Amino acid sequence: MSFRRKLLLLFSATVFVVVVGVAWSVSAFTRAAFERMNAERTSALVKQFQREFNRRGEEVGGEVDAIVSGDTADRMALELGRPQPDYGAYISEAKSLASTHKLDFLEFVDDRGTILSSAQWPAKFGYKDPSLNLSQPVPRQAYLKEEQLPGGAVLGLFAVRAVNGGTERRLYVAGGRRVDSEFLGSLDLPAGMRAMLYQNLATDPSAELLIGASGRVQGPDKLMGVIRNVLRDQTEQTAVIRWTATANDDETIHAIPLAGQNGRVAGVLLLGSSRKPYVELNRRIRLAALLLGSGGVLIAILISSWAARRVTRPVEQLAAAARSVAAGELNVKVEVSSQDELGELAEAFNLMTRDLLEQRDRLVQTERVAAWRELARRLAHELKNPLFPLQLTVENLVRAHAQSPEMFEEIFRESTATLLAEIANLKSTIGRFSEFSKMPQPKFQQVEVNDVVQQVIRVFQAQLKPAGKIDWRMILEDDLPTIAADAELLHRVISNLVLNAMDAMPDGGMLTVRTYKEDDGVRVEVSDTGSGLTPEECERLFTPYYTTKQHGTGLGLAIVQSIVTDHQGRVSVQSTPGRGTSFTVDLPRNWDKLAVAERELAKAGVPDGRRPSSHDT
Repeated sequence: MSFRRKLLLLFSATVFVVVVGVAWSVSAFTRAAFERMNAERTSALVKQFQREFNRRGEEVGGEVDAIVSGDTADRMALELGRPQPDYGAYISEAKSLASTHKLDFLEFVDDRGTILSSAQWPAKFGYKDPSLNLSQPVPRQAYLKEEQLPGGAVLGLFAVRAVNGGTERRLYVAGGRRVDSEFLGSLDLPAGMRAMLYQNLATDPSAELLIGASGRVQGPDKLMGVIRNVLRDQTEQTAVIRWTATANDDETIHAIPLAGQNGRVAGVLLLGSSRKPYVELNRRIRLAALLLGSGGVLIAILISSWAARRVTRPVEQLAAAARSVAAGELNVKVEVSSQDELGELAEAFNLMTRDLLEQRDRLVQTERVAAWRELARRLAHELKNPLFPLQLTVENLVRAHAQSPEMFEEIFRESTATLLAEIANLKSTIGRFSEFSKMPQPKFQQVEVNDVVQQVIRVFQAQLKPAGKIDWRMILEDDLPTIAADAELLHRVISNLVLNAMDAMPDGGMLTVRTYKEDDGVRVEVSDTGSGLTPEECERLFTPYYTTKQHGTGLGLAIVQSIVTDHQGRVSVQSTPGRGTSFTVDLPRNWDKLAVAERELAKAGVPDGRRPSSHDT
């Protein structure tokens, strides 16, 4: 992708991200403000409900107190204290008093829970009232209680008072009013909010028990989930209800448990708040963000086009000049057409090319001198060691010939043996230097790496246990892919690494040779448990003529690196002082090299080896 297109995409993406970020932030703030406002409205409505609930509870308590202080209650309390009380005359008193005091429910109950008179269900006379718990102190506050009627159970707000007739027996008066749609309709609700009440009058939650200010609630099944959660956890719950596929119809429901007698949840107050204002506002924000984003992207395209033309043209010239420098043309120059940062970059480029020309000339001369000096130093060092014994041998011959002619013959034989040995060392040293200077190019053919490793181990078998001092193990992975390589050179690489590992363990140790399957080739690892190397030694280990051994030439690992590089591979070393060293050789499959080699053989008229089969690739 060109730099001009990158600038265009960068500017456009920047504008788009900024607009999206602003729109998201505004939407998030709006949602938070809406939720906060909704929470405040809900809290105010809950407080209003509590005030109305307490007010009506006080009204019910006041009416029950008035009944308790009346004559009827006193007469029934006195009748209760007689040995054989007769309540037949009071059966209809509760209904009459309930009508007078505008109560929906009124019952007179003795201290054993027996109903003496009932306004809502006169036939309950003489039965026990299980909903009244008279074994504990009677609460002064009104509370919600389930009341059974001939037509079914209803929810009421009750107050209970005790009548003291001066006897050991006590009379209780329980009065109340319905908590129903009329009660919900009396609440002053803000626009967009509504109140509903779930009457917990059944063992299993039922949608039939959910009422609103106008009676039954439409679609109550969608509210039953949050109602069940409130009944189960007895805590407030909040949920967003989707009534239809249109987001404008969504509603936030805040469900509050209403405690009844003995801590049981007698009902659930549901406060619904329409999300239509938030949805409309959010839609407008997204529309505005879309318009701003489109306009911003259009402006970004125009600005980026202008900036790209101004910026990329000098950059393209610099890129072309850099390619020329990479190709070796160090005398190239770039036209300086401005005084800004791009102009400074062009001037710096021209200065760099001038410095590169000068430094290249100096570097070539310096490298030539350094190379000859290093070669002369290494040759002098390697040739000096055998020359000293040669000199001593010749001096001994001259001295023996002059002083002891009768022993000269024997000394001559010993000295000539020494001379021949040292001359052989000189020849070997010169041969190693010559060999490194003209490393042969690999002749690629199909090679099984495991076979090469096994051949190398057989060569050094005599120096390994049980005959030698070094333990060894060979871990070869099965099904290694066949690679294209020079088997002789690869044998030489592994031999040098094995020999290097054995030299690192003069007192014995463990030699490990492993092979691995890589993604596109083979890995060979040679490890020892010798004294290890320092990080500085690892960095210089593959440098020609560098050695850590007393009698080494410093060419073994350099030859290894040269061969591996000719195979398009890589050799690396990892070492810890005192714990050992591990050399890793990564070799690619090189099938392209094998194809080239086969074509050359075919041109020469030599039968080529088989090409890699389908299962090899």
